[in-house]
Amino acid sequence: MQFGILGPLEVRTAEGESISVGGPRPRALLALLLLDAGRLVGVERLVDGQYGDDPPAGAANAIQAHVSRLRRNLPADLIEFHGAGYRLAVDPDDVDVHRFERLAREGRRLLAAGHHERAARSLKDALGLWRGPALADVADAPFAPSQVTRLDEVRLAAREDLIEAELALPEGTSAAELRQLVAAHPLRERLRGQLMQALHAAGQQAAALAVFDEGRRLLADELGADPSLELAALHVAILRGDEARERAAGPRLPARLTSFVGRATELDRIDSLRDSRLVTLTGPGGAGKTRLAVEAARRRRQDVCFVDLSPLDDGGQIPQAVLGALGLREMGLRSLGPGQSDIADRITAALADRELLLVLDNCEHVITSAAVLVRRLLDACPGLAVLATSREPLGITGETLVPLSPLAVPPPGTPLGEAVEYPAVRLFADRAAAARPGFAMRPEVVEICATLEGSPLAIELAAARVRSFTVEEIVSRLKEHGRFALLSRGDRTAAARHQTLYAVVEWSWSLLSPEEQMMARRFSVFSGGASIEAVEQICGPADVLADLVDKSLIEAGDGRYRMFDTIRLFCAERLSETGEEERLRDAHAACFLDLARRADPWLRRAEQLDWLARLSADHSNLEAALRHAVQADPETALRLVAALSSYWWLSGRRGQAASSAIGLLGRLGADAPEPPAGLEEEYVLCVLQAVPDALPAQWARAEQIMRSLDRELRHPFAAVMWGMVAGPPEPGSARTRQFGSDPWSRAMALLGKGTVNLLDGRVAEAERDLEATLESFGSVGERWGTAQGFEWLGTISSWRGDWARARRLWGQALDLHEQLGALDEMVDVLCHRASGLLREGDFDAADADLRRAAELERRTGRSHRQALVALGRGDMARLQGDHAEARTCYMEALNDARPGTYVGDSIRMSALSALGRLAQAEGDLTEARLRHGEVRALAHTMPAMDLAGVAEGQAGLALLEGLAERAAFLLGVAVALRGMAVTGDRDVAGIAAGATEVIGAEAFASAFARGAALDRDEALTALS
Repeated sequence: MQFGILGPLEVRTAEGESISVGGPRPRALLALLLLDAGRLVGVERLVDGQYGDDPPAGAANAIQAHVSRLRRNLPADLIEFHGAGYRLAVDPDDVDVHRFERLAREGRRLLAAGHHERAARSLKDALGLWRGPALADVADAPFAPSQVTRLDEVRLAAREDLIEAELALPEGTSAAELRQLVAAHPLRERLRGQLMQALHAAGQQAAALAVFDEGRRLLADELGADPSLELAALHVAILRGDEARERAAGPRLPARLTSFVGRATELDRIDSLRDSRLVTLTGPGGAGKTRLAVEAARRRRQDVCFVDLSPLDDGGQIPQAVLGALGLREMGLRSLGPGQSDIADRITAALADRELLLVLDNCEHVITSAAVLVRRLLDACPGLAVLATSREPLGITGETLVPLSPLAVPPPGTPLGEAVEYPAVRLFADRAAAARPGFAMRPEVVEICATLEGSPLAIELAAARVRSFTVEEIVSRLKEHGRFALLSRGDRTAAARHQTLYAVVEWSWSLLSPEEQMMARRFSVFSGGASIEAVEQICGPADVLADLVDKSLIEAGDGRYRMFDTIRLFCAERLSETGEEERLRDAHAACFLDLARRADPWLRRAEQLDWLARLSADHSNLEAALRHAVQADPETALRLVAALSSYWWLSGRRGQAASSAIGLLGRLGADAPEPPAGLEEEYVLCVLQAVPDALPAQWARAEQIMRSLDRELRHPFAAVMWGMVAGPPEPGSARTRQFGSDPWSRAMALLGKGTVNLLDGRVAEAERDLEATLESFGSVGERWGTAQGFEWLGTISSWRGDWARARRLWGQALDLHEQLGALDEMVDVLCHRASGLLREGDFDAADADLRRAAELERRTGRSHRQALVALGRGDMARLQGDHAEARTCYMEALNDARPGTYVGDSIRMSALSALGRLAQAEGDLTEARLRHGEVRALAHTMPAMDLAGVAEGQAGLALLEGLAERAAFLLGVAVALRGMAVTGDRDVAGIAAGATEVIGAEAFASAFARGAALDRDEALTALS
């Protein structure tokens, strides 16, 4: 598909057909996602973009509704949900704005390299993508004005680059067109200079000089400024009649030794700050501050003086370093007069009337002295601008900060073809190609860049190791030996503190005060960041936290503080040397156990999204706390598992807790497990997290506990989870009394009653209970239970053939699960809906649902749902006549479904029954008997709804054996067990038609009616 926002929003299929995407809100939402095509866009950012600073109540739900509308018009799997936001799963090059920016960057690169003809082609292609004003039909959306301004500036810069390329070509460029551009942008000196060159090249010297005079007057009147040095130099060159313009003296900057990769956003940000006289690039060591400063200075087109402060031992040496970089000798300034005897005075006098960009690199270790000198120079030299790099701000009034984040790394699962467009991957590829000519990209490069968190220095050091190792070996060594050991070789000519990754971090550490070092090493117990409250609870008073933020050791944002892993690992080593690590990790586990316990009740109320987001923000800390507790304090670990079970279940993270749960169960005993006294419920929840890998003895102990707990559970979600895994309770069993008396528990008990009624074939009672369930959950505001009600009601509607209502109900269930991030439940709903769509005859929609379910299942990482998807794909293949593919899918489902639990046995029975039906379709009586016999062996443990499918499978076998009347009878038995007939079932319709053909319609109806009239016990007897 192709998308366009450089003009009115446009969506076209691969064949070029236009697609309508709905009203203003969905169009604006799609435009927002297109601006970050292929990348995750947070829900908060989408809300801000749609509604601005004053969003309405329920804005997040409104965003979900807009997404749903878009999905109805676009391919179902195009907009992905990832827990914290949405991702438009398209190649950025399929979106005109990204294609434009890529071509514009390529044109600029070719222009800088002197390839004018190729640059012109690339820039013309880029500019040709514009169909009108950017975002023309969503311009009223709050996000649009800033994006339009940005894109217009990039467009104009590309137009200037094209003109520059054309000026260097024999055919030149159009002076008339340039006059129009200058008239539209009269204060843009680059355009004015290009017009002067075009006129001069055309022999119109007087006209060129007049253009300069006009610009000089405008600058003086509008800005009170003189023309730039470059424009003035061009003016002089034309006055002299030179054939080529004379450029101002080139900037004194370090020569490029390697290409500049990434940081386009930061470069544009610095370019936009030309009116700021002091700009400081901040960031941790190895972030690329020096390279960015040099590249930004090259683009200034003015006199530049670069001063490297890294070799200095103290701040008193800074003025001398600046003096030397300016090319001024101390003796040559002796004549400046009395009162200017120190070097700083001499620098001030030398720069008083000059326009200059002073780049001060590596200020952090002489920060105070650097700040004093910069303040003095800026006060006394009005034409001076300073671009500084430091790990902390200079702290001067008027300072503008440009913090450097790590280079962007592809999200997990990004195809390699898309991943190579991310700056971190491009940097690795560029440096690796220099280290080993012919280097070919591999998927492991993405893993390396992610492990190194997009740190430019770390990536460059890792790329240099391709001289000695393959990328697979680099990944292995990073895991086995850590990043400090692997990245221990760098540029021999660099300062010692810049030669290795460890040295870079050690240098930052050495600049900290004792109090700052204490906070930094204690902060290393956090994983993924922390709130200020957690920091103070675990690490003590956080007075110096702001200082660590200023010094780029800790990153602050959205009310949280985060330490990059490279720094955290270094600080963790320092923590282990102090002897307080165990105490702090115990405190960390206690802190996050408290958070999990406080959050748990709110996960069953209307506020559950807010609390899920709060827990998700600390997901890494919760995992770290659990890993520590498993080894150090199993009782605390059990409490953590219990407190987090609802969170894991609701947010689709069950698989992520499995390894810790399995390890904890191992600590508690494998052969004769006995949970600590009073923690029996917690033990059951731990076993549930370990399914299907819990050992038989552990599962048996959990079953024993659940049978013995004849009371309301302390952890309400435990009863639900047990029912989901172990199956519905027997009537009158202790499990029916384990639900609580609070509104959520009453609603959940009602849902359980409705589900049991449906499973037992009491459809009318089930439907009443499920409708009441929706009302009950609606009063509580809880989404997960509501979605379950929608799902089952959708199933009933599809059985009746009310396809529109079924689709609507399933869609509502999906929307609610997506809000929660409950990916497992989304897979369930998608598979159920796909089954209904197959019966409805919409194979394309069913295929889309199964594809989306497969993708979601891959992201969950560990569940039985892969077997559900395989069953669905097998049914679709069989109904389309592809028996080989169907058999492959059914065997995959059979092998993936682990026996021993209700869910596993149910899937195994469905897979065996499907293989039996496939054998019937192929006329293989022996195989059909074998498979249906295996189904009968499992059937005694299954509810009536599942047994209905068994009866229908037996009916097909009976028909194949020549027992047409029994086939008709068994089809009636299936109706008796399920409580109704299922509309659109092609297998049942085929059996009915075959039996009718043999025995006639009247005999078929009679046999069918006898089976349908049986009660549940009689129907079960008829199957045996």
